[in-house]
Amino acid sequence: MIYVKNPEEIGKIKAACAVVRDVLAYVGKHIRAGMTTKEVDTLVHDYIVADGATPSSLGYYGFPGSACISVNEVVVHGIPGDLVLKDGDIVSVDVTAEKNGYNGDACRTYCIGNVSPERRKLVKVTEECFFEGIRDLKAGTPLYDIGYRVQRHAEANGFGVVRAFVGHGIGREMHEDPSVPNYGRKGTGMRLKAGMTICIEPMITQGDWRVKTLPDGWTTVTQDGSAAAHYENTVLITEDGAEILTL
Repeated sequence: MIYVKNPEEIGKIKAACAVVRDVLAYVGKHIRAGMTTKEVDTLVHDYIVADGATPSSLGYYGFPGSACISVNEVVVHGIPGDLVLKDGDIVSVDVTAEKNGYNGDACRTYCIGNVSPERRKLVKVTEECFFEGIRDLKAGTPLYDIGYRVQRHAEANGFGVVRAFVGHGIGREMHEDPSVPNYGRKGTGMRLKAGMTICIEPMITQGDWRVKTLPDGWTTVTQDGSAAAHYENTVLITEDGAEILTL
């Protein structure tokens, strides 16, 4: 079921998104080589709680972290732990926070130290894919136009687009309808409505787009071992555009 939010609900989602925006900026200032992914997770947890919110990921279907922290070939759902970040890594930190019963969600991929030009390009293009996806977005836009634009930009730069995971609606629940793929055929899919809040999150690979989930049931990596990047924002659809709530 598609949930169109009223002004009061949108205000609460914006408050949750502000927490997510601020914690990701905070992580960006502090993440460095030598930290463990668990230490990064602790930064996220403590910041969210101090802001009067709750980490939505913590305990979600048993997930043990307050953020998904995915390093290099890990695409999504990396479990925080003893892995030490090193020079040259790229690290995706995916954060969802709940405040006053509503959620905000975003992800950034950070470059640690001297990252190769190829990986820096991957991170840059992944962010560009998001902004391509929201170009001309407004009420009435066909849903799959988003994925069409993401896919076109990624593949034009020689990168792969993950199919197994997609963006989603958000509100009272972390994941709501509709699903928002990062691939698709232009002019197809439901027409977006003003008041919808959706998460658009390109997951782009340096090599093949196929992925596999490790035995822990969460950590998802590229099948070919190539690096992956992830960039996400929560977006409000309006009559004449799209408002990014986590920037």
